[in-house]
Amino acid sequence: MQKLIPILIVFSGLLMQYGCGGQVTHNPATNQELAAESLFYENLEQSRQWSSFRGFYARGYLDSVDLPDHWDVKTMKNVRWKIPIPGLGLSCPVVWDETIFITTAVGESDEAGIKTGIYGEGEPVDDESVHQFKLYAIHKESGEILWERTAHTGVPEVKRHPKSSHANPTVATDGVHVVAFFGSEGVYCYDFEGNLLWKKDFGLLMSSAHGVDWAQWEFASSPVIHKDRVIIQADVKDNSFLAALDLQTGESLWKQERKDWPGWCTPNIYYHDGIPRIAVNGYKHRGGYDFETGHEVWRMSGGGDVPIPTPLLYKNLIFFNSAHGKQNPILAIQTSASGDIRYPEKEHTADAVAWFKERGGSYLQTLLIYRDLLYNLRWNGNLVCFEATTGEQIYRETIDTDSFIASPVAADGKIYTVSEEGEVFIVEAGPEYRLINSIPLGEITLATPAVTDGMIIFRTTGHLIGVAK
Repeated sequence: MQKLIPILIVFSGLLMQYGCGGQVTHNPATNQELAAESLFYENLEQSRQWSSFRGFYARGYLDSVDLPDHWDVKTMKNVRWKIPIPGLGLSCPVVWDETIFITTAVGESDEAGIKTGIYGEGEPVDDESVHQFKLYAIHKESGEILWERTAHTGVPEVKRHPKSSHANPTVATDGVHVVAFFGSEGVYCYDFEGNLLWKKDFGLLMSSAHGVDWAQWEFASSPVIHKDRVIIQADVKDNSFLAALDLQTGESLWKQERKDWPGWCTPNIYYHDGIPRIAVNGYKHRGGYDFETGHEVWRMSGGGDVPIPTPLLYKNLIFFNSAHGKQNPILAIQTSASGDIRYPEKEHTADAVAWFKERGGSYLQTLLIYRDLLYNLRWNGNLVCFEATTGEQIYRETIDTDSFIASPVAADGKIYTVSEEGEVFIVEAGPEYRLINSIPLGEITLATPAVTDGMIIFRTTGHLIGVAK
């Protein structure tokens, strides 16, 4: 198997059981359930919080924020603050009201940094020094560090890929709880004052390519908070699972086995007939699970064999992105999907598959759906725009020949992409491609930026940068 790099900048989790036996049936949805579904979609459109990876349920955009088109990190023009973050972390910034949360891992002798570019070898970084796994709370307007907490101290259980870190998963918050996931080093829940409420240890979560024992590439799936639960997805070398934890206590509510190969995907939430469900990306088992019980609702195999992107919800469709190997699809699956669904190959006949693009997927980035158009950014800087409901291709352009890891985000009719070398490219949203501007951050950047009222926040390998007028 080719040694390609799976590293994700984003990450969330849930556990579901693979062997639960097919379709789950429910009684007709009650008015209360349908009201909950309606409220979910209303909040999805109206929330101003950037509460987890890629924002509220990974949607990736926020309008009416009034961001600048031009800034200069060297002169600090339109840069509110630039603060150093010690160690190395690829988790993305999360914002709730005036507080930013970010994680990092500070090693005693881990000085290898990040190896950028498109390459195939993935020998793990040879470092076995003690690390401090940290969570920071930062004031949005001033950049002041409000508090920092060391969740765990020790030698990392799993080595990292040269394009990875020991702090990849993005935190999730509901405005009261802050949940940080450090893979084999555990899950930690804090309040907004930095008090530890609970912690959970899932043991060794070995992330590596299937059948390649030497490939230790660290963990990346981020936690998801929905209602009163934390959802954790762990597709790893041994004992993969999807799990639901009680948000208040960390108690395990259910944990379902997943017989899948290692992946780095963050799960997401969707509704059908008033019933909340969990969407998970995967190679042998992408699909949907019942939120309350963890029982399997539907499944499909096939696609990229080391999946990384998060499923994305739009209207009555769930979008899956993956690449690596023979099948590199974008798949649009109906939220009504149930049972075993055949991978469409060259043609699709299953009613559950709205459309798909064979070899149209991206290895690393989560899709962006903004103003009825779907944008797929690839590692090589290629940006493809589709009509979201039909899959009709609108355009295909190359933003830049540099390599890209971070997922795109959008605000006020503009799409923001960041190359590995730290160049921010601003593209006009819409059916015609137009590059508005490109602005250097001055440092390697692999993390997806966060958009909040009046500010866009970038995480480089050394700093957190708040850009605002």
